[in-house]
Amino acid sequence: MSLPPPSSASPHPVAWPDAARQAAFEAWLAPLAQTHGLLHATLRPASADASFRRYLRIDAADGARRIVMDAPPDKENCRPFVQVQGLMAAAGLNVPHILAFDEAHGFMLLSDLGGETVIERLDPAKPQAAHGWYVQATDVLLDWQKASRPGVLPPYDEALLRRELALFPDWYLARHRNVTLDDKQQALLASAFDAIVVHNLAAPSVYVHRDFMMRNLMAGSPLGVLDFQDAVHGPITYDIASLLRDAFISWEEDFVIDITVRYWEKARKAGLLGAWGEDFGEFYRAVEWMGLQRHLKVAGIFARLTLRDGKPKYLADAPRFIAYIRATASRYRELAPLLRLIDQVEGTEPVVGFAYGRV
Repeated sequence: MSLPPPSSASPHPVAWPDAARQAAFEAWLAPLAQTHGLLHATLRPASADASFRRYLRIDAADGARRIVMDAPPDKENCRPFVQVQGLMAAAGLNVPHILAFDEAHGFMLLSDLGGETVIERLDPAKPQAAHGWYVQATDVLLDWQKASRPGVLPPYDEALLRRELALFPDWYLARHRNVTLDDKQQALLASAFDAIVVHNLAAPSVYVHRDFMMRNLMAGSPLGVLDFQDAVHGPITYDIASLLRDAFISWEEDFVIDITVRYWEKARKAGLLGAWGEDFGEFYRAVEWMGLQRHLKVAGIFARLTLRDGKPKYLADAPRFIAYIRATASRYRELAPLLRLIDQVEGTEPVVGFAYGRV
């Protein structure tokens, strides 16, 4: 992407929720503008995520660009971002440098890793062109996982897994689909959740980005990593499931298996799996069960973003997650009741075959 002229005015003025926050921002930015040669007139929106955090872009006099994080402290805690940024930088990952941080007001000045995410380079109809990007992404993931140490990040434990799974009945079923489960259905869902938790906690624990997908990787060499503030220490299967069963782009299963087996071979060589993951079939099943947990969680989150936070664009991708859930549940006998429940809610027919067809 071409940079605008350093002196150009912002084509999209930045809106502020109130005058007090704008005044606090102006007071914070003024001295930084001198120190870093920032051109205030170029301040413009860069992106927003599913939280209350947003990002602004600003040009510098030397032609470089910087990113401003705007994270209201009553809604967002920036400390995890700072901690994980340090861990990832120490592991050799390409993450934004923190140039200035006002914790009291939730403002941060960051280096800019570029304007194009990897997903913008991908075409679901051209998996061969995407192959190299995914190999690079798994190498970045392995560098992150090899740096893992217990007791540093919050544990991705049973309590957290269950809180995430509860988002599906609470938000997707009850509030989005207006479904009230009877006692039998509640018991069925609880049994499925029990099985999912047991399967997922059996995997070795490493650092988990928790939203490792092409939308959060910046195109470049090396790939830039964003949106890492929710990182935890938990199942090694989570991030590879997130990468290949993406919220916003889908691939046929032969492509998914190809990338997964390459990752598995490198993870074994790095000693990340131990005796647990010696068989690829076992590992792939574990990735599927981890993906199932994520898909149920994200369907709930997308419903919550629409109904509570007024962000309906996310729920448009819910059919992709329901397709992932149905494809995985169709493979395992113990998940057959879950599949029937999903089919009842969605009014769909049972899955025939096992392919992850593009949605």
